[in-house]
Amino acid sequence: MKTIYDIQQLLKKFGTFIYIGDRLADLELMEEEIKELHQAQCMSNEDYQMAILLLRSEAARERDRLKGRE
Repeated sequence: MKTIYDIQQLLKKFGTFIYIGDRLADLELMEEEIKELHQAQCMSNEDYQMAILLLRSEAARERDRLKGRE
């Protein structure tokens, strides 16, 4: 798992499609879904850790981008 797209494809395999229209909210919701899949033991620890890392770094980038607009 290397990109947010990879995470979206993983979620899609479990029937989860996330699109709210707000990029930051989408990323936060994806993180919650990934946590639930991990707790249900539907994904490996390695995939879980990589997905969380990617989502949090992308969310931080999005927050910085939004701050730059203000």
